[in-house]
Amino acid sequence: MARGGIPPSPLPQREGVDAVRLRMPQGGPWALLRDHLIERIPLPPHQIDAMLAAGEFVGPDGMPVAPDAPFVPRSVVWVHRDLPDEVPVPFKVTVLHHDERIVVVDKPPFLATMPRGRHIRQTVLARLRVELGLPRLAPAHRLDRLTSGVLVLTTERRWRGPYQQVFATGGADKDYLACAPLPKGGALPSGVVLPATVEVHLSKPHGQLQSHVLADRIPNSRTDIDLIGRDEEAGVGLYHLRPHSGRTHQLRAHLAWLGIPICGDPLYPEIRDVDPDDFQTPLGLVARRLRFRDPVDGTPRAFESDRVPWPWSGAAPTLAVAPVIDGSIPEVASPSGETKE
Repeated sequence: MARGGIPPSPLPQREGVDAVRLRMPQGGPWALLRDHLIERIPLPPHQIDAMLAAGEFVGPDGMPVAPDAPFVPRSVVWVHRDLPDEVPVPFKVTVLHHDERIVVVDKPPFLATMPRGRHIRQTVLARLRVELGLPRLAPAHRLDRLTSGVLVLTTERRWRGPYQQVFATGGADKDYLACAPLPKGGALPSGVVLPATVEVHLSKPHGQLQSHVLADRIPNSRTDIDLIGRDEEAGVGLYHLRPHSGRTHQLRAHLAWLGIPICGDPLYPEIRDVDPDDFQTPLGLVARRLRFRDPVDGTPRAFESDRVPWPWSGAAPTLAVAPVIDGSIPEVASPSGETKE
């Protein structure tokens, strides 16, 4: 039995992608399971019939559901979704660290963390499950599809809860680098003077692409922001961002609100129509460093990407190190597997 009382899928993964679990509602007008599936799944009825005839819908025991099976309230069936054609993301996922409990990677831009919407196989999770032979691999947290940098995944079900809880409760110390316009005349359009801490209320209404700042509401997001590099010729700066909360698009929305939207951002400050299969202009945001206290054995963990955000052309300055849990500062694992100060 899996965590939370949900049994694992009776169907094997396909190309690193799990089958879909469908629980029937408490009641309804359907005499047959088929009738409910036709109403629920956005496929033509003849295709649902063909899938039932082929035994593609199975029960928790792995046995195919009969085409004339009755509708049973609260029952569960499993099925594999059709895997859409996807343009391969032409960037490699670099493994920074791999042990019994976790895999830490340097995620490239344009690659989603896990299957969702139109991005199924071209995701970090599906790729690494196949490449590393780890079918129970799962993310401990997420990065936006356009964001690159350090991402932690767990190797088995038993480790998911402890590591996911670290991120859910704010127990991880995160440092990001962003490339964004330089303040004109040394002042931000918002009037904020850097370094600064931005504390505002962010809201992302269901069905909308952007998060919005609501100035009259109690703050629910906080980010420390500093300008640590300048390219006067290009008119861009390198910004060090330290989020203390995890709202959707928090860093992107905060910098856009300050009047310095991140380079390459198709959503902020305005939504731009971009080809989702164009990989030429990445978002200028990198999850550069991640540190936390290991929830299993208590050791300090620290990992760092060597990426710099597009279109920054120089090396990134060394980031200041803030104290972490218990005041101890771990060394940081570099992409080569060695450690550095």
